Amino acid sequence: MQRAIRLKLTPSPAQAVSLKETSRLFTEAFNQFVRLGWDAGVSNATKLHYLAYYAVRESLPTLNSNLINTARAKAAEAIKSAFALRVQGRTVGRPMSGACPPRYNLHTYKVDWESQTVRMSLVGERQTIRFAVPAYCAHYAGYPVDTADLINRDGVWWLHVVVTVPAPVVEPTDEVIGVDLGLAQPAVTSNNRFLGKRVWKDVEGRLFFLKRKLQRKGTKSAKRHLRKVRGKQARFRRDCDHVLAKQIVQAAEPGATIVLENLTDIRKRSKIRKHTKTSRRVHSWSFAQVKGFVEYKAEERGCTVVAVDPRHTSQTCSCCGHVARNNRRSRGRFVCRVCGFELHADLNAARNIAAKYHASVARRDAGGLSVNQPIVPTSTPLALE
Repeated sequence: MQRAIRLKLTPSPAQAVSLKETSRLFTEAFNQFVRLGWDAGVSNATKLHYLAYYAVRESLPTLNSNLINTARAKAAEAIKSAFALRVQGRTVGRPMSGACPPRYNLHTYKVDWESQTVRMSLVGERQTIRFAVPAYCAHYAGYPVDTADLINRDGVWWLHVVVTVPAPVVEPTDEVIGVDLGLAQPAVTSNNRFLGKRVWKDVEGRLFFLKRKLQRKGTKSAKRHLRKVRGKQARFRRDCDHVLAKQIVQAAEPGATIVLENLTDIRKRSKIRKHTKTSRRVHSWSFAQVKGFVEYKAEERGCTVVAVDPRHTSQTCSCCGHVARNNRRSRGRFVCRVCGFELHADLNAARNIAAKYHASVARRDAGGLSVNQPIVPTSTPLALE
């Protein structure tokens, strides 16, 4: 399995200048590839290479050829994504970047874990730069490396390195944990655990109203403050999702199966009225980010993550199986109209999610089709927290 860790670079003043110039030239190469590919309607990386490589190479002779190739690969990804959005009917302009992080491969950098130095291809020549390993990912130091992205954040240079770590040898168990993700209660598991903090919703609300106030003001200082608030909100949400995903995985024993709801296109399927508080929360809900975090954290624990159809999980009685919309008397109270079974609504939904997985496995073993689909890991490793 792969993990992405952040190495803090400590370059000399001269090396910092080379890093900045390399980043600038890489961004220029990326934008040139995007411009040429966009005008020609080309998003395939190989076709883009034949179309634009020599023109970009001629205009940026001091940039390493391997870095030009990785810029071309990034540009192809950006163009392909923009074309896909345009097919969906969305108005999308040509992708452009003001600071595209240079991507290094095994031909352009080499990490020495013992001396804590990295030798990188920069403008003009290769240079050796010292780095520090954060304590939270020190146990990954020494493993083989793959690609790396060079990032400048607030004047500090970071190298986001992908390392290949052996997967844990864990025997699968029969334990199945259903997880109900929500807005008021971040997550509830079928083994009676209520995860996350309700105060997260209050913090999100305060940040939303602060952004609305700054948007109405519209001055230059308000716009500067608005950019800071947006960054703060994104970091806060990412941290909350990391905490929630870790709690979900720790609620299951090693080798267990974690069952989530397949919430793809939930915003399109939602019948909530527009321009309401609930609608705003649904459209800002980062459930896909939570799912991605659960995936890679579960992989390290030896757990399997699958998804099931979420329909009627909140309306079905986990005791007798009766389905009715009015079974849910309020947001947090579930009372079955047939058998009188009463339980917290989210806990009842979590048990139904686990039951759906058991039913799908039974149908599969009987020769039928399974309704659940394993969640495929993302192609780009996520930074650890």
